[in-house]
Amino acid sequence: MSDDEQLLDRLRAGDEQAFVALVSRHHDSMLRLARTFVSSNAIAEEVVQDTWLGVVRGIERFGGRSSLRTWLLAILVNRARSAGVREGRSVAVADVEPRFDGAGAWITPPAHWAEDVEERVSAAAVGDLLRNALAELPPRQLAVVTLRDIEGLRSDEVCEVLSISEGNQRVLLHRGRNHLRESLEARLAP
Repeated sequence: MSDDEQLLDRLRAGDEQAFVALVSRHHDSMLRLARTFVSSNAIAEEVVQDTWLGVVRGIERFGGRSSLRTWLLAILVNRARSAGVREGRSVAVADVEPRFDGAGAWITPPAHWAEDVEERVSAAAVGDLLRNALAELPPRQLAVVTLRDIEGLRSDEVCEVLSISEGNQRVLLHRGRNHLRESLEARLAP
């Protein structure tokens, strides 16, 4: 029995620690995927939270025709698409990242300066270029590239999560990767 199958059995039995384990295992990747469908981190967080509620309410209906991860991401994509449509009809509010918790302590303390400052600056610059290039991708290409290259899903899982054909997934992935490569080459050229 796989880890996910054991986790699923524990979830169905009402084990709260199984839910905590599921959240810690999948929350970050779900947030990254949600962010490809909506324009702010706050809305992406809402989508992920709504997805977790859907999982809790629907765990008994999970039939096992796909992996637990694929099922989670499919729920997320459906909810993110709906949120994206709602979001398109409303006025956007600035997205502010909290730096301190309720007690006034750092959520993530500032990083200390390291010996490899030049490397870190260079890596940060390339990271910024890549984030900018990703932001230029059409939504469907961004979703496929995110699922394949960032989250590491297999092509069949991506097809199931996004409800697209294998051929469409290949084309979207190819076009997305080409755009990223061309964009980085143009920005990094001397």
